[in-house]
Amino acid sequence: MFKGPREAAAFCAAFEPPAGVDVVLCPPYVSLETVAATGARTYAQNVHWVREGAFTGEVSAPMLAEVGATGAIVGHSERRQYFGETDETVARRAHALLEARLGIIACVGESAEEREAGQTEFVLRIQVEAIGDAVGGWDDLVIAYEPVWAIGTGVTATPDQAQEAHAYVKSIVDAPVLYGGSVKPDNAAELAAQTDIDGFLVGGASLEVDSFTAICQAAAAFRS
Repeated sequence: MFKGPREAAAFCAAFEPPAGVDVVLCPPYVSLETVAATGARTYAQNVHWVREGAFTGEVSAPMLAEVGATGAIVGHSERRQYFGETDETVARRAHALLEARLGIIACVGESAEEREAGQTEFVLRIQVEAIGDAVGGWDDLVIAYEPVWAIGTGVTATPDQAQEAHAYVKSIVDAPVLYGGSVKPDNAAELAAQTDIDGFLVGGASLEVDSFTAICQAAAAFRS
C-alpha cells in the first residue's frame, strides 16, 4: 500500500527497465490507470472473482482491464495472513482472470511453523494444485514462491532452499516460478543464478527506483 497516482507517475518517469527482462509493475488500485498510461506492463495487487454485484469495496477483472491493467496478483501472503484468503478463494480469483484473458501471478508459500514441521512440500502441493485445477495450462500463469517466513522479515531463503522449492512447484504445474521473500540488490544475483528461479516478486525493495533497477539488472544478466 504505497504510491498513489502522483508518486507512481514519478516512479515510472524515473524507471527505465533494462533490456532482457520482463517487468511488471503492480501498484495499488488508485494508481493502475496512471501506471498503465506510461506504457508499463501493469498488474493489480488483487482481484475479485465476480464480474459485478453487491461486493462493496471489491474490483473485478473487467474493471481492471478497462483501466489498462493486463493482469493481477492473487493469493499474496499478506492477503492470506491478514484478510482470510484461502486456497479456494485464490483459485476463484485466478479463474476470474483466466475468464477475462488477463495474466496471473499466483502466490504460494509455507509458514515458518510449517517448514519447521517438515510440511513445506505438503503445503506447496495443496496450494499449487488448487491453482492448477483452476487455470492450469493458461499461458499467462506465473507462480510466485514466497516463503511466509521471509516476507518483510529481512530473512531470505538460501539459494538452495529456494531452488528446491521452485523445482518442486515446477514438478506440479508447468509455469514460470518467481521468488519473493526479502529480495534485495545484494542477494538477487545469487538467487537468479539458480536453475529453476525464473525471476522475482519484489516487495519493499521495489519502492526505490535504483534498488528495483539493480534487481532487474541482476535478473536480466541470467536471462540473456
